[in-house]
This record gives sequence, structure tokens and C-alpha cells, in this order.
Amino acid sequence: MTPIRALLEGLIDYAGLFPPSVLPMDEAVRTFERYRHSMESWMLARFIVPVAKLDELEAFEPAKDWRVSVLASADLESDLARIGRSPLQIDTIEIKASDQMGRRFPAGLTPYFEITDLALLPAIRTAGARAKIRTGGVTPDAFPSASYIARFLEACAQARVAFKATAGLHHPLRCYRALTYASGGPSGWMYGFLNVFVAAVLARKGIPATELEPVLLDESPTLRGLTAEEIADARREFAISFGSCSFEEPVADLKALNLI
Repeated sequence: MTPIRALLEGLIDYAGLFPPSVLPMDEAVRTFERYRHSMESWMLARFIVPVAKLDELEAFEPAKDWRVSVLASADLESDLARIGRSPLQIDTIEIKASDQMGRRFPAGLTPYFEITDLALLPAIRTAGARAKIRTGGVTPDAFPSASYIARFLEACAQARVAFKATAGLHHPLRCYRALTYASGGPSGWMYGFLNVFVAAVLARKGIPATELEPVLLDESPTLRGLTAEEIADARREFAISFGSCSFEEPVADLKALNLI
């Protein structure tokens, strides 16, 4: 396995139902199935769906080997009961409420807690859960600072808490782009998924946040001398995936950079 293959394999959770794409369920299902049969399917991981739309998704009877991540509502108890009745292969749940960290989750269902307070990481570790960081959005102010992302990665590595990222990572490298698909919509600086996940591997090697920040701001493709073994180990145990409403944009950019 090459280092770039190790970094990209199973990296992208498909979030076509969410902004800025906001596809209807039938189109999102068809699109995900098409991606699953593409030459780049090895980069694809889960289909992300809000718990409120599970009925819609199940009505399309997706293939049994689909892996699904559910976005929880405010009523986690009801969500877990609904997931328990689903025929889908739901193996992760993404949660915003930090007061749910102490509860028990069904075997085979991994919780991700979206946080901004890094002091919560020890509690996430104790709960056997994982962290989630929001790396962007559809407006410039939705993007956290590079120093915050660097501190998040450092803190997760020190706490031995695995994580996933969401929002704003449509492109491999840091770039200035339109933040939505609407004509005349806002533009801004976006982080690159290669930047974030290379920085994550370095954080796991003990590189401090002050040295991770320049990696996040780099606009050139480099894996910083990391080996395939180092990357694969970090991806398996620490830097799990990121959610993107687009799969085609990451693939097209990677091809333009001659990385795949």
C-alpha cells in the first residue's frame, strides 16, 4: 500500500443529504450507489442520514453491505430505539449533546460526540466514545481557526481519543473557494482534507500543535515523509473519516493533483 492510498482508503463519509448539497433522498441514494460502483469506491465509507429520515432511507431498501452513520436528534433514547429496529447496518451515531457521554450504547454502535470544549475529551475517552470536529460550513465564520484544529488534534492524540471531521473539507488542500453551490454565494478559505489528516497522523506521533498549524495552512501536496504503515495505523485507530456532501469534488481534485 502506498502512503496516499493508506491516507485515502475509506476516508469519506457521504453526506449528500446535508448542506450545501441538500439532495432529496432518492437522488442521494442513487448517487451513493453509483459512487460505490466507481473506480474510486475504495475511498468511500458510510452514508450519513439524520435519524428523522431513516424511514425514507429504508424505503429504498439499500444494499445490505451499506454502512450507515446516523445523526442523532435531541431525543437520544428514542433514537437508539429506532436504530435498534432498523434493518440497516448502522455502526456509528453522531451526537451533539455532551450530557449523554455517561450513558451506555448498544454493542456495535460507536458514538461520536461533536465538541468545541477540549476539556470534554477525557470524558469521551472514559465512555469509550470518539470525538467529532466541525471544520467548516457554508459561511466563512463557520470555519474554526487553524490553531484550534491543531489543538484539537493534539488534545485527541494526548487523550487517545479517535475522531472524525465534518463540513468544509471538499478539497484536498487549503484553498479559497465558493462555500455553497448557489450563484453569488459566499466564498472563503477552506481547509484541505489532506492537510487535516496528515496533521492528525503527525499529532499521533507527538508533534505539538504549534508545528501542526503550518501543516493545516499548506497549499501544496505533501505527506511530510510519513510512511504507509504510520498512516494506516493512525487511520485505523485515530483519524477515522470526514463527512462530505460531495464525493466527486474530492476525487476530481485528487486526480488533478495526480495523487490518484
